[in-house]
Amino acid sequence: MNAIMSPDELEAALRAVGAARYHDKHPFHRLLHAGKLNETQVRAWALNRYYYQAKIPAKDATLLARLEDPALRRAWRQRIVDHDGEREGDGGIERWLKLTDALGFERDYVIAGRGLLPATRFAVDAYVRFVGEKPLLDAIASSLTEMFSPGIIRDRVAGMLAGYDFVSKEALAYFDKRLTQAPRDADFALDYVKREARRPDQQQAAIAALTFKCDVLWAQLDALYFAYVEPGLVPPGAWVP
Repeated sequence: MNAIMSPDELEAALRAVGAARYHDKHPFHRLLHAGKLNETQVRAWALNRYYYQAKIPAKDATLLARLEDPALRRAWRQRIVDHDGEREGDGGIERWLKLTDALGFERDYVIAGRGLLPATRFAVDAYVRFVGEKPLLDAIASSLTEMFSPGIIRDRVAGMLAGYDFVSKEALAYFDKRLTQAPRDADFALDYVKREARRPDQQQAAIAALTFKCDVLWAQLDALYFAYVEPGLVPPGAWVP
């Protein structure tokens, strides 16, 4: 805990967090990717995941406002463009809405955040607050779950197309872009963390920040599993088909 790690050792420690704690290991995701959920359960996942997707630009704008280096700001603002788009009808949020469209939700319902599980809102809002309040290094390190996402995206798309006749490739178009965007963003953030975490306490804080982000993602799936799989207790106010 008190010894300084080399940049490569720090990277290995960060990757070990994902190997142990990334949400591809959650039972809900294993069922989703294996085609073993029913349509209601897939719809609940898409509805609740929209809130996370919609808050990513707000999270990134919070971080962007704290960056004093113009080069860093230019690089980081691309994340906002990726999700919000350059124009109406473009961007990752719009592509996620096409998925909820395909699953039968009214857009106004989804965008307004109605029917969310309470834990979804609490977990996502906690992540936005974390990025706004923690040291900049911690905030950037928390984004490093993107190091692990390409693998889960490939498994998710293949599994859902094979397992669900109510999901199309067009409906899953959000994930096509993320296969290139996520590695680009992860490489940038990882380089920053390896360069700027110069003390043992900073390195441990970066590892803790990534652990926290994994917990945010895991908590959202815990809530989905409890409400819509087992024991199937949907909390008051949450979506019921």
